[in-house]
Amino acid sequence: MWQAITDHINSELGGQFHITQKTQLSGGEINLAWHISNTEQDFFVKINQREQFEQFETEALSLQALRQHHCIRVPDVICAGQTIDKAFLVLEYLPLINDNGGDWRQLAQQLALLHKQHDQAMYGFDWDNMLGRTVQPNKWQSNWSSFFSEQRIGWLLQLLLEQGFGFGKIDHLVEQCRQRLQHYQPPPSLLHGDLWRGNVGFMTSGAAVFDPACYYGDRETDIAYSSLFGRFDDSFYQAYNEFYPLDADFEQRKALYNLYHVLNHAYLFRGAYLVQAQEMVKQLFY
Repeated sequence: MWQAITDHINSELGGQFHITQKTQLSGGEINLAWHISNTEQDFFVKINQREQFEQFETEALSLQALRQHHCIRVPDVICAGQTIDKAFLVLEYLPLINDNGGDWRQLAQQLALLHKQHDQAMYGFDWDNMLGRTVQPNKWQSNWSSFFSEQRIGWLLQLLLEQGFGFGKIDHLVEQCRQRLQHYQPPPSLLHGDLWRGNVGFMTSGAAVFDPACYYGDRETDIAYSSLFGRFDDSFYQAYNEFYPLDADFEQRKALYNLYHVLNHAYLFRGAYLVQAQEMVKQLFY
């Protein structure tokens, strides 16, 4: 496997990279992560089963989309590939520092700049991608309430039902979600899509984000999720509101937007997330 990864790196970069050191990194819930290096170059490598190659392909596309906007630091994509039984993604290695040294105001400013670039008139993306191991549909739609209720809430409710976990009549719940958003039509922003604490890091040169699941949607969904699992530092929210103030009704939509991620965690991990999802559905729609 490592020889195949090395060959892909050299094919992409036209070099003679050879691994002299590799260290397995902790923290990944879904993929194995490694830091590989020689005396001159360092790379970050994600590894999973071969059938997860699509996840790595779409992550690479999301990283490239964020990089093209020149607002927020993401690792360069080196290459992605497959061996007989494994899939891998090779990225630029970013040396991170202790969280306490993080510049949260800088991150807020960069994210606000990204969200301000309203270069798309519709909601969705040019391809479906992955939120963790879950397919995330991104069919273009012109109406935000329809997009979010159908392709986010309705989609996860259907996946959970297929696992045997019902939360009520899906058509009814989707319609309830649509009605809550029916008079709200935010300008589409390019979103990180999976913006929680584990996907943010800091270097001496500033903030960086990882593992995106990009699409064009309401910027409030990024901000809402940033407070769900490991809330960002308070200085981030203060600064974001200075650079790009949130709508006065944001708090009314926050739980609805976070329901999508709780449903996804229920689908992937079950357990307490199923209970949390059931309670949120009850509070929001009944």
